[in-house]
Formats: sequence, C-alpha cells, structure tokens
Amino acid sequence: MIEMKAISDGLTASDRHFLTSLNSGASSLSFAGSGFIVLCYILFKDLRKFSFKLVFYLALSDMLCSFFSIVGDPSKGYFCHAQGYSTHFFCVASFLWTTTIAFTLHRTVVRHKTDVEDLEPMFHLYVWGTSLVLTVIRSIGNDPSHLGVWCWTQTGFAGKVVHFLTFYGPLWGAILFNGFTYFQVIRMLNNAARMAVGMSDRSHQFDARPDMKALNRWGYYPLILIGSWAFGTINRIHDFIEPAHKIFWLSVLDVGTAALMGLFNSIAYGFNASVRRAIHERLVAWCPDRVWRWLPANMKPRSQAQESELVSLKVEDQQ
Repeated sequence: MIEMKAISDGLTASDRHFLTSLNSGASSLSFAGSGFIVLCYILFKDLRKFSFKLVFYLALSDMLCSFFSIVGDPSKGYFCHAQGYSTHFFCVASFLWTTTIAFTLHRTVVRHKTDVEDLEPMFHLYVWGTSLVLTVIRSIGNDPSHLGVWCWTQTGFAGKVVHFLTFYGPLWGAILFNGFTYFQVIRMLNNAARMAVGMSDRSHQFDARPDMKALNRWGYYPLILIGSWAFGTINRIHDFIEPAHKIFWLSVLDVGTAALMGLFNSIAYGFNASVRRAIHERLVAWCPDRVWRWLPANMKPRSQAQESELVSLKVEDQQ
C-alpha cells in the first residue's frame, strides 16, 4: 500500500516478505471484486443509471488502487514514482466517491431534491481534483524510493506529517461526513416508516419490514472505511510516538484491512439488489426452465417487486 515503506522499516526480511504476500493477496481480492462491479456496469445496460454510475466510479477507483498496490517490483525512478503516486491518487479517490454517494442519498431522501444528475460534473471535479491536489502536496519534498514492491517513503517527522494530512486527515473527514449523513438518512426513513405504519392496517405493516431492513443496511456503510483504515491510523500514530519500534501484528492488520477496502466496497455498494436482479435475468434467459426447477427456492430468481433497496426506491425512481 501507499505507506508500506514506513511499515517495513524496522522489520525483518521474513516479516517484509509476509507483508508483501499479504498485500498482494488481499489487493488481488479487491481487484477481482471491484473489477466484477465494473464489468457488470459495462455488460448490463439496465444498471447504467446515475445511482449505480457513482458505484461504478467507486469500483473503478478501487480497482486501480488495488492494481497499483500489487504491480510487481518496479525499478527506481519513473516507474517507482508512478506506482506510489497512482496508488495514493486512486485510494483517495475511492473514499471520496463514497462521500458523493452519501451526499446523493441525503440530497434525495432528506432534502427531496431531484437535481442530483446535474451535479455529476461537480462530483468529478471534486473527487479527481481533490485527489490530484493531495497527491501533488504529498510529493513536495518527498523522495520516493524502492523497497520490495512498495515505492513510497516518508523521511523524517515532516514527511510523516504531510502523509497524515494528505491521506488520513481527508479519510477521517470522509468517515465523519458519511456517518453523519447516513444517520440523518436512516433517521428520516425510520420516522417515515413509523408514520406509515401508524396510518395503515396490520396487513401493510408486514410488507414494510423487508424495505426497512434493506434501507437500514446503509447505516453500516461508514464502518467499511473505519474497518479498512482504523489499524492503519493506529499504526501511523504509533510510528509518530515510537518510530524505531515496529509492531508486526499491527502492521499485518494495517496491510490486510487496507488492501481489502476494494472488496468490502464492491460487496456493500456494488453487489446490491439491482446487480443480483440483472444477473438472475441473464441466467433465466440462458438456462432452461427445467434447470431452475431443481434449484433451492432461495436460489431461484425473484421478481423486481420482491427486491427493494434505497437506490431503487429513492433515487432511480426520480430519474
């Protein structure tokens, strides 16, 4: 990952080899998961709506972040610079795209605005522009060097401060923004559901439960970034306090969880009801009816009326 040089200093050769393998394996899983979402967006025209387009950009950023994390042992010079800068750029872009998704939901559900599609150029300017600025700032006064498969080093206290300000600062800002935004969205939806239940009979109360179960899943999405980068943040803080002492198990958790961010995002944001429905429709078209009769009930394709989630209910319906 982008801070692996700092992680690897002070560790034995066998420890660094293990971290290299862990990073490659976890990043490969993220690359495969995010690549699957990108492929679904390209193949299934039904998914090319604004709501899923944001998920596509998120998956694309995750895929490129994972790719540059596992690109093998570049030489010193241009390729080493390119790997370090590219990884930082696309990893920052990844968590920034999650804020655009949260913003879109908040603007649609809480503020009842229908102009989110018009904001797409601003989203691109915000995500790619901010990622570029942060990457350029981090490159000032920094000399990327080569160690194993990682090409980013922060020399001295000033370099570590710049690292923290250009990555972990915006990251935790995004986490706080997403958490506050989803809290408002879920609170409003829960209030609306309670009002609807109070105004309807018991036969309609049961029908609302699957919808609210799907909607409440969005409240857990800020935890993805927390789970992916909490150990990395702790490791960076520890490196400030005791730069000469590295904790191997903390480095393992740091590398493993950060490299899996793309996989977590692809499962949570990408593999939703719309994607599952699109895949089921293709399977139904390709497989004979007699094949489906032998499958368990939970594997059989369901109708669109049986699946619901926040995007289809609150965003896509307004397009």
